[in-house]
Amino acid sequence: MIFTHDTEHALAVVVDLINTSAAASGAEELDGLPGLRAFIGRNAFSDVPDLTEADVAQARRLRDQFHAVFRATDVPTAVRLVNEVIGGVRATPHLTDHDGYDWHVHFFAPGAPMGEHLAADCGMALAYVVAAGELDRLRTCEAPDCSRVLVDLSRNRCRRYCDSRTCGNRMHVAAYRARQREAAH
Repeated sequence: MIFTHDTEHALAVVVDLINTSAAASGAEELDGLPGLRAFIGRNAFSDVPDLTEADVAQARRLRDQFHAVFRATDVPTAVRLVNEVIGGVRATPHLTDHDGYDWHVHFFAPGAPMGEHLAADCGMALAYVVAAGELDRLRTCEAPDCSRVLVDLSRNRCRRYCDSRTCGNRMHVAAYRARQREAAH
């Protein structure tokens, strides 16, 4: 494990959030409160207050800010972008153990609005990645027709595709068929 469980979970949330965009998934998944509720349910958020359309708008803004971190070509740019996100929330770190997880840190106040929850926990997860010198683990899928993002947490940094069953399998089959065609000539 490179990062703690809560950091890896927050990174998975960032990836899922970015991949809800129309550019990544083909359709806008945060199209209103039902889309935001589905996102929250998929990612097992706890202590979420009642949601409003303002929360949807904030989630979309954060999605764009997080995506900019993935596209950053150098550490100073990533640092500036992460600092913009975490600098915009009032962080109130506290230890918690909920939903069967051992003690871990939340960076948002209990009952905080959804946007603060996302910005604090996910922003800090990205800060840990940058501070650890691991910015190159934040990637975009290498399949030519895919723009989804991923965090490569593999030991040897070999993950190239957002999903090995879809993009990875398609690319491996295409490479196999190309080798077969080449061998036949």
